[in-house]
Amino acid sequence: MSIRTPAPARRLAVAAVAALVLGLGATACGSDGGTSAGSGASASAGATGTGASAGVPKAHGTITVFAAASLKETFTDLGKKFEAANPGAKVTFNFGGSSSLATSINSGAPADVFAAASPATMKTVSDAGGASGQPAVFVRNTLAIAVPKGNPKHLAGLKDLAGSGVKVALCAKEVPCGAAALTALKAAGVELTPVTLEQDVKGALTKVELGEVDASLVYKTDVRADAAKIDGVDFPEAAKAVNDYPIAALAKAPNKDGAAAFVAYVQSPEAQQVLTAAGFQAP
Repeated sequence: MSIRTPAPARRLAVAAVAALVLGLGATACGSDGGTSAGSGASASAGATGTGASAGVPKAHGTITVFAAASLKETFTDLGKKFEAANPGAKVTFNFGGSSSLATSINSGAPADVFAAASPATMKTVSDAGGASGQPAVFVRNTLAIAVPKGNPKHLAGLKDLAGSGVKVALCAKEVPCGAAALTALKAAGVELTPVTLEQDVKGALTKVELGEVDASLVYKTDVRADAAKIDGVDFPEAAKAVNDYPIAALAKAPNKDGAAAFVAYVQSPEAQQVLTAAGFQAP
């Protein structure tokens, strides 16, 4: 003789079994890290909350950037911002004269990105097959006369640099700041003999800081960055010697993904705001 369970009791038993099965299924899906068709809401939340747009870094590992000396302050800042936006990435810099950096790259120095202070310097790397793709101009820069605080020689323009007893530092002609200085001096019809030729713009600026010269021709951005120690004098011929700054990922970059990400970041609105705030001009 069979005993029938009352209908209410049967419904309670079925519900209990269903709850147990669902609970076990949810536990199993959670344990293997996969997604579950029965947990669509949580899967969707994970895709937007911890997916590529929020938690997955766009770059990993060390990214070595060779950059013109005049980019030191801004690129150091941009490197920190890039690292903050890309957990797991580390940006290291080698700042110097663009021509010497190009020579190092062409000689096989390991680097991921090159940012030069002139297209001509970048071309030496591109012509040697060192650039990956077409370099992109990301900023422009112009010259100014750097003088000691208070401008003790009362220099007002390029013609004053040729005055008696005025000691001037220039960048070497092979360096972009040196080539730009020669272009500006020629436009002004000024000939002078510098007391020193420096291998990068920071070297020329340091001569003014130390009081070893009365003036040097450097970039406006360097004058602004060093405003606590020196003054700057603008001159109209600077418009004849504007330098474009190109950047490129390198063909033999050890960290190709990181190189591409950093180059893209330098051209982003956020990075451009930092650069223009420092005195660079938009390309």
